[in-house]
This record gives sequence, structure tokens and C-alpha cells, in this order.
Amino acid sequence: MRYSVMAGGKRLRPVLCLAACEAVGAAADAALLPGLAIEILHTYTLIHDDLPCMDDDDLRRGKPTCHVKFGEATALLAGDALLTLAFEWLAEVAPAAPSSAAQLALELARAAGSQGVIGGQVEDLAAEGQPVDAARLDYIHRHKTAALIRAAVRMGGLCGGATPAQLDALTRYGEASGLAFQIADDILNATSYVAVHGLERSRARAGVLVREAIAAIEHLPGDIAPLRALAEHSVSRAS
Repeated sequence: MRYSVMAGGKRLRPVLCLAACEAVGAAADAALLPGLAIEILHTYTLIHDDLPCMDDDDLRRGKPTCHVKFGEATALLAGDALLTLAFEWLAEVAPAAPSSAAQLALELARAAGSQGVIGGQVEDLAAEGQPVDAARLDYIHRHKTAALIRAAVRMGGLCGGATPAQLDALTRYGEASGLAFQIADDILNATSYVAVHGLERSRARAGVLVREAIAAIEHLPGDIAPLRALAEHSVSRAS
């Protein structure tokens, strides 16, 4: 568990969680434990994605994947344990009123389950060896990537006591920036989205999504600069 969590990475999801909490006018520390819960859940998905029955990858972030380092059975259990620990941590959180730990758990469960990350992964596996289809690709991106990013900002908002209108703004930000992030990944790796839409249309679409994300949060009461910078970085990064 520790090997995989500490193997590096952008920490995008927990940072988004903290930034969303600040954007609704609260201190970032209020979202620290939920942010950590999101990160270890994300790490569990990576461990399982790398298994021979899934993507069968030998390297993750330049290091041997968990199953290569410790064996398949231990890797499977490490992922399961991280998933369980994420919800244990959420149960310990006391977010700002009127939010509750149960709401945080609900957000993460919906994003991670059959209607979120797992649903996207199932469709991704089903698409292997088939011609790339725009509608299927959009479904995979929205569920496998954007769902957890949307949950991260919504959970940050809940930790800061967001109003329904503020939570809606964060939702729109999360959906748009999550899709932009995945399109940028595809551009960097010359994969799925580029194969369907071409490089220039992919870049243009990512730019539109970033502008939509930033516009969604313009009227939030707190510091939105970190969220704006994260959205802009999602399409300007080189890795």
C-alpha cells in the first residue's frame, strides 16, 4: 500500500479538493483528510488497472508496478485495502455544516463505483480491439477520469460548507476540467481522442472545456486562483 501511494504522481485530485474548499471561502485544511482519501482510492484503481487481467503493465511512474514488485495476490489485496481505508478516513471527517461525513462517502462511492470509475473501466475493456467510437470514448472519459475529478471538487466544497449553487458551480468545473485533463493526456500520448477527432480539434476542444471550467467558478466567494491555474495547467502541461 505504502509503495504504491508513495510512488509519485501529480496528486491532482487531492489538490483539487483543497482548492475547491478554499474557493467556497473555507480553509484548505478542512478538506485535507478527504483529499487524502481520494488519492488512496485513486491509487487502488491504478494498482488494479496494472494487473495482468486488466492492462498488464510492468511499470507505473517509472517504477515496477505493485504486482511485479509484490506478486498479483498481494497487489490485489493492497488495492482492496486502500479502497477500504479511503472510506475509513472519510468516516472520521466532520465537515462544515450542513455537510456530513455520509455525504462525502456518498460522493466518493458514486464516483468510484459502477456509475463512475469502474463503469468506465468496464467499457474501456470492452472497447479493446474494436474501432474507436466517439460516443463510447466520451463515456469512458466521463466515467473513468472526469467522475473522480468532479467528486474531488464537490467533496472540497462540501468540506467548506458550500451552498447548493456553489456546489453546482464546482460540479460544472469538475466535469469540464476532468474531460480537458483526459483529452490532454490523449494528446500527449497520441491516443484515443486524437485518433477520433484529430490533433487540432482535440486541442481546440480541450481549450473550450478549460474556459467553461473557469467560467463556472467565477462567482464563488473564496480564492479561485488555484482552481483556475489547475484547469489551465491541465492543457498546457508536458507530461
